[in-house]
Amino acid sequence: CTTLPLVIDHLAKPRIKDQAFEDWEQNFRAAAQCENVYCKLSGMVTEADWQNWTPADLKPYIEIALEAFGPERLMYGSDWPVCELAGSYEQVHQALKETISQLSTSEQEQIWGGTAARFYGLKL
Repeated sequence: CTTLPLVIDHLAKPRIKDQAFEDWEQNFRAAAQCENVYCKLSGMVTEADWQNWTPADLKPYIEIALEAFGPERLMYGSDWPVCELAGSYEQVHQALKETISQLSTSEQEQIWGGTAARFYGLKL
């Protein structure tokens, strides 16, 4: 691990459409071992079946991300306008909202903006 702060975009592009986990999960969890590495919860719908994805298709990948990084190192990314290939901004936002609804309010706030503000040094 280096000390350089890094952000993995798009959950490292798992093959959601193929429901592929093994190689992605192993490498993803290895990256999470480095405390300087953060991850954006973005770009998932364009890795899923563009026409037929549901929040349930994304959930296992988000759960792995939560286990590996925790909400304190995860941040929301809409991937707009690219997400429009597979769903509207509202659909993407709602899918994540639904999937993380079991988290505490403070954990959700970290994902929706707190982590990004801290990582990028933004004053909110």
